[in-house]
Amino acid sequence: MPDIMATVHHKKEDRLLKRLFRYFLQGLIILAPITITIYILYQLFNWVDNLLRPVMVIPGLGFLTIILFVLFIGWISSSLIMEAVISFFDHWLERTPGIKLLYTSIKDFFRAFAGDKKKFTKPVLANIFDRDIWIVGFITDEEMTKLNLGADMVGVYVPQAYNFAGQLYILPRNRVQLIDAISPGDAMKYTVTGGVVEMEQQQPAP
Repeated sequence: MPDIMATVHHKKEDRLLKRLFRYFLQGLIILAPITITIYILYQLFNWVDNLLRPVMVIPGLGFLTIILFVLFIGWISSSLIMEAVISFFDHWLERTPGIKLLYTSIKDFFRAFAGDKKKFTKPVLANIFDRDIWIVGFITDEEMTKLNLGADMVGVYVPQAYNFAGQLYILPRNRVQLIDAISPGDAMKYTVTGGVVEMEQQQPAP
């Protein structure tokens, strides 16, 4: 009888421990994304704020000043005079040896994500390593004549999960399938998070 009671007691302890562990994991899943996001924003805030801390002693004023400055530059850049000035500096930086590579690389990188020349707008399934293996990527170049490959080849960029890196593949068009059920933004999130993010399906075009 004591052995039976001890067994029942141990089973109750095991169930309690499993339940506590499940609660802990559930709390971790809820708190981790929030905490990490807040921490990154806090570090970014401090880094930007410290840039102007020697001349601005009020906490947060440096960060606010930089945000307002960026907005101001974006606003005045729409005028014809500023557009001409920016074009002049753009022309000069793109033709200065040494600076050209750095400047054009950074400019093209930001334009790939925003503006009128966004590149990651065509999510695809790419058949790369094997007939039955598909990878989520983005068509970034549909003109391969510059590489002497012809019109039946496309450039597909595949981001890496949890990493600021990726790989460019040049593939035949028949090994690439466009994804139209989700948005490009959701496709990017799905790829860089290793497929764990939830996505909303787009409504088919009428």
